[in-house]
Amino acid sequence: MSGEQSHSVVESDRLPPSFGVWSPVVSTPPGRLVFISGMTARNSDGEVVGEGDHEVQTRQICENLKAAVEAAGGTLANIATVTAFVVDVSHFDTITRVRREYFPTDPPASTMVEVSRFIDARCLLEINAIAVIPES
Repeated sequence: MSGEQSHSVVESDRLPPSFGVWSPVVSTPPGRLVFISGMTARNSDGEVVGEGDHEVQTRQICENLKAAVEAAGGTLANIATVTAFVVDVSHFDTITRVRREYFPTDPPASTMVEVSRFIDARCLLEINAIAVIPES
């Protein structure tokens, strides 16, 4: 399993600074692309956890992302980009605080979009990801 970060942050003084857990631009070396479907706050038994709680749901989703990338032979450091869909963007600070625990330095590129609902109304957010697992 590759624990080394597979992307590097690209800086530009022509771009606004990040105010959350994302890097405006990332670059990756050659590697194996891993596409992780949208994860919701379902545990390994398929049960939704943290109903009504953005912090608990974000933590479960990050644990699901971690399990998914590890199953593909990588680590969270190999995730180059994420897309987060939320039903209430006013919880941005809570979601960002938890994500920072999982992506403490050079976080992936990221987009967050508010949506009207998910298939399961108990789900407050969903995050998908693309990882790059470095070639051995």
